Amino acid sequence: MNEKINQILEGIDIRFQEPLKHYTFTKVGGNAEFLAFPRNQYELKRIVKFANQEQIPWMVLGNASNIIVRDGGIPGFVIMFDRLRDISVDGYVIEAEAGAKLIDTTHVALHHSLKGFEFASGIPGSVGGAVFMNAGAYDGEISKVIESAEVIDENCNIIRLSREELDFGYRSSLVMKKGYTVLSAVFKLEKGQVKTIKELIEDLTNKRESKQPLEYPSAGSTFKRPTGYFAGKLIQDAGLKGYSIGGAAVSEKHSGFVINKGNATAKDITDLIKHIQDEVKKQFGVDLHPEVRIIGEE
Repeated sequence: MNEKINQILEGIDIRFQEPLKHYTFTKVGGNAEFLAFPRNQYELKRIVKFANQEQIPWMVLGNASNIIVRDGGIPGFVIMFDRLRDISVDGYVIEAEAGAKLIDTTHVALHHSLKGFEFASGIPGSVGGAVFMNAGAYDGEISKVIESAEVIDENCNIIRLSREELDFGYRSSLVMKKGYTVLSAVFKLEKGQVKTIKELIEDLTNKRESKQPLEYPSAGSTFKRPTGYFAGKLIQDAGLKGYSIGGAAVSEKHSGFVINKGNATAKDITDLIKHIQDEVKKQFGVDLHPEVRIIGEE
């Protein structure tokens, strides 16, 4: 199959049995059977068409920021969007490809004196992943600024969905529910003052750096916010701050983060997540649901 892939998909950067721990923000995860880096939508379509014809599973990993890949890795094609990262501006509208980093999109908005995207300045993810899960922080979220998104549907058709059609909820969207793949998104912002926008970005960046354990690999905030509670406080009140399993630990800086202290396996992290859920449920009767996606084989 490797030879056939090299022949049919010639010219596309595809790596075989590539360790995903080199790409995930948690620095854990087994191998991708075929790891692909399309440079444009044409190459992406070639990969997907080939995979479907050969009945090979495929999935998009985005930039792997909000994901835990299990130690058994992922069979089939894993598609990274690192090279699909163009950002363009037309008046008050920004269009960004799925692989564009949120922080880069924020800086483009700043450069053009556009406000409304500052909340995303501290989210370590891509535009595609942010639309997929309706990412948000500091009272802002994607659903408040997006106008539309271009996606690949279940039949591999490329379609454009409006904000209403994207059916956003708390950390959810139609894209997530249907298993679509985001290709690009259009954001409608407002005219602002560069000085004011820059000050807000700096303020939010300082807050993030002071409160979050950015010095360790992690997938970001581990759990969704349960109604009426804060996940981090529940975990801390359960006596789990600093608690560790193998190389994974509950952050001493912010209990809402599970970090890789060094040489953790994906199993260490998922076992710790399960332990946290069990303890919080036992002590407070509250169910914690992961905000991170856990994918791949055991």
